[in-house]
Amino acid sequence: MAVKRNTWQKDAVMHALSEVQGFVSAQQLYQILKQHGSSIGLATVYRTLTALVADGKADSLLSNEGENIYRDCSREHHHHLICKNCGVTVEIEAKEAETWAAKVASDSGFSDVTHTIDIFGLCKKCTNKKGN
Repeated sequence: MAVKRNTWQKDAVMHALSEVQGFVSAQQLYQILKQHGSSIGLATVYRTLTALVADGKADSLLSNEGENIYRDCSREHHHHLICKNCGVTVEIEAKEAETWAAKVASDSGFSDVTHTIDIFGLCKKCTNKKGN
């Protein structure tokens, strides 16, 4: 088993990701790092984000525009409510979803399953804007 090492690049990406509210693209995160004086390359940002997702330290999902977007996710397993207009994200705990996922998997003969649940809609602020 290979030992994973922390590099200054990984630390920089993790720190920048933890400072962002909601989801961000690799390009946006790269620009944030550049604005803070980092010399990290865009390819390194992409590689690091991919590794963070694989390690469970970041979430990734596909935006409406078809671009992968990322979010700090160093907490335990949870789900998200995501505003499809402004991108604000709320972490939710959903015991019912866990029970449902386990039952569906078991009923279908699956074991050792994982899942991701992201619920998209309009946040209160965007709903109010739309109503005006």
